[in-house]
Amino acid sequence: MMKQEQILSIENLSISFRTTAGFVNAIRGVNLTLDKGGTVAIVGESGSGKSVTSKAVMGILDRNAVVNSGSIQFAYPKENGEREECDILSMTKRDLRRQINGKRIAMIFQDPMTSLDPTMTIGKQIMEGMMWHYHTPKDEAYKKALELLGEVGILDAEKRIRNYPHQLSGGMRQRVVIAIALACNPELLICDEPTTALDVTIQAKIIELISRIQRERGISVIYITHDLGVVAKVADYVNVMYAGKIVEKGTANDIYFEPAHPYTWGLLSAMPDLDTTDERLYTIPGSPPNLLHSVKGDAFAPRNQFALGIDSKEEPPMFRISDTHYASTWLLDPRAPKVEMPLELKQRIERMKQEVKNYGR
Repeated sequence: MMKQEQILSIENLSISFRTTAGFVNAIRGVNLTLDKGGTVAIVGESGSGKSVTSKAVMGILDRNAVVNSGSIQFAYPKENGEREECDILSMTKRDLRRQINGKRIAMIFQDPMTSLDPTMTIGKQIMEGMMWHYHTPKDEAYKKALELLGEVGILDAEKRIRNYPHQLSGGMRQRVVIAIALACNPELLICDEPTTALDVTIQAKIIELISRIQRERGISVIYITHDLGVVAKVADYVNVMYAGKIVEKGTANDIYFEPAHPYTWGLLSAMPDLDTTDERLYTIPGSPPNLLHSVKGDAFAPRNQFALGIDSKEEPPMFRISDTHYASTWLLDPRAPKVEMPLELKQRIERMKQEVKNYGR
């Protein structure tokens, strides 16, 4: 049973994919919770398991996916106001389509052009979910579609509602995708790299738009991204993922100002910074492990300049740093030698703290 305010609880999730080369162990024991109205970010490099986790929550895993263990509990209010709990992984595809997808949980994908049907007007695509899930009359659905286009900041909605996706800019297409996601008043919105295909000025506007809609509607949001900078101003909690596991989790302040895992140090150091003294942008050395093979010890050890002898033999547990902050690294073991984060990163964090003090979060 989930806590009253929790809307989502993922426990010990493990997922593999059948391939011609064997089983790829993409998700290796993920635990994550999300409170009603809260914002959780999942960050990490490409291939770390972020999108697979989000697809599992949506119930849209690929056919070659095998769920080895775990549960995904989702809670939503019924029409009579009572709280309903379901396990996404135990539901049939048919029930997921009728009760969850688009209706209770909606998703914004990273490339709007692949999310939108090029043969349908954007108006029809916004109306489709309302008419299918709630049997909304066509005239009423059309009127609500116009309102949604206005809500996501598209001007001249009467004209745009008759446009096809190719007639819109990238930023406008992403706004349409957000309108489609909001059409059925979902409780949970999953944003999978929602700004990757957009230029930086449009990125900021899309992030601000999602944040405003979240405040106004009181919905819960999961951000999936490889860019720690994107979620710095919006996330309540941040989960850092590596090789199919969450290796550090905490509040945004915990992760940005008190990072404890060497991988998180690397991600923060790789963020562009105007005041850095380095001539070249930092990159984490090496490559992520091949998850076709079982991982012995700490998956990050081969890329970790601070790795200890035990890292190659035994996987580290999740060490508690505070009530909100946890990290999976042997460096936090009381027996481990004292290791400080790199000086350049420490200086960068001090600049970040000063910036927050000057301008507010």
